[in-house]
Amino acid sequence: MISFISQPWPWYVSGLAIAVIMTILIFFGKSFGFSANLSTICSMMGAGKKVSFFSFDWKKEQWNLWFLVGSVVGGFIAVHWLQSPEPMRLSAATVTDLQKLNIPFDGRLEPASIFNWEFLTTWRGIILFLVGGFLIGFGTRYAGGCTSGHAISGLSNLQLPSLIAVIGFFIGGLIVTHLLFPVIFK
Repeated sequence: MISFISQPWPWYVSGLAIAVIMTILIFFGKSFGFSANLSTICSMMGAGKKVSFFSFDWKKEQWNLWFLVGSVVGGFIAVHWLQSPEPMRLSAATVTDLQKLNIPFDGRLEPASIFNWEFLTTWRGIILFLVGGFLIGFGTRYAGGCTSGHAISGLSNLQLPSLIAVIGFFIGGLIVTHLLFPVIFK
C-alpha cells in the first residue's frame, strides 16, 4: 500500500479529486483558499476588537482551518515517510534551464543549494525569501485571495475578479522567471 501511495500519480487523479471537492464546496456554499485562514486565525485571536475587517464569526470558517492543518500534516507525512527514494525526474530542458541559472538539479523537489540556512544569509536569499514573502503576502491581500483561492475556487464559481487575478499571477510568474531570476541567480 505504501509503495502505491508514494509513487507519482497521473495528473487526472488530482484533477478529478479537485473537481469533486469543489463540487462539494459549491453545494455547501463554501469557497476554498488558504490565505483566508490568516484572517480566520486573526479573528480567533481577537483582532476583530481592534480592526473591523477581522470582526466575523470565525467558527463558520473552522472547516478551512482543519483543511490547512490536514495539508501541513499530510505534507509532513509525505516528506518523511512516503517520499520516493528515487530522484525526481525532470525534462532535460528544465535541467538545462536550471543550470543556466546556476541552480544544480539534485533530484529533490526543493534544490538543496537554495533551501538551506547558508543561502538564506546571502543577498540572494534575502531577496528570494524575505522580499518574495512580503510580495506574496501583499499580493494575496491586494488580490483578495491567494492562487489556490482564485484559480481553483474563484474560477470554478465563474468569478471575473478571479480570472483577472489568475491572469495577473501568470504574468507575474513569467516576469519573475524570465526577467528577475536571470538577474538574481547570475
